[in-house]
Amino acid sequence: MKSIYHTQADMPDMGRLQVSVESRVNRDPVADARITISYTGEPDSTFEELNTNESGQTEQIDLEAPPLEYSMEPSETQPYAQYTIQITADGYQPVTVNGVQVLSDQTAVQNIRLQPVGAAATWPDDIIIPANTLFGNFPPKIEEAEIKPIRQTGEIVLSRVVVPEYVIVHDGAPTDTTATDYYIRYKDYIKNVASSEIYATWPDATIRANILAIMSFTMNRVYTEWYRNTR
Repeated sequence: MKSIYHTQADMPDMGRLQVSVESRVNRDPVADARITISYTGEPDSTFEELNTNESGQTEQIDLEAPPLEYSMEPSETQPYAQYTIQITADGYQPVTVNGVQVLSDQTAVQNIRLQPVGAAATWPDDIIIPANTLFGNFPPKIEEAEIKPIRQTGEIVLSRVVVPEYVIVHDGAPTDTTATDYYIRYKDYIKNVASSEIYATWPDATIRANILAIMSFTMNRVYTEWYRNTR
């Protein structure tokens, strides 16, 4: 089993972090949001405080990160640093994001959508980013047939592959009917999967190849309705 502990104080390389804040209701940028940054696992270690500009963005700041070589080949050593950011803004519910990952010589952009105070819907105020798939311990992939039957579902099934604006993300096993379905913008979904399964330090061609594989896998799900057909 890999150890997810690594010494935050012994990180000779540097990475960068920028925080972008917008309203969850209308996606307008949130200016003058207050950002505090600390080491994950050390809640009292706040060492940086920032504010967003009129575009809802902070300046890019340099943060310590493990050596570049840790992310270039399989290793038992965690290849990224983890930081916790707390976001507060007048008229919005505060949010804490734990485990923001910063790699050597890369810029991590953390997007945050704040929920206005008094809005009907409620959203979590404490977000935990899990370990990258390449480093963390996760259950094995669910086995499935290479060729899947397409059955009538009562839904409109297109005769050709079309890139959707949104995809449905089922937060659980395909057969778990109690899990929540989330509607996520297709582009955001691809970006989130890529940042969770590969490292930004890899060569450009390697990153492109992996993103194309992620896009192909996702479109296969959309076209075959595999998730819907398993319920």
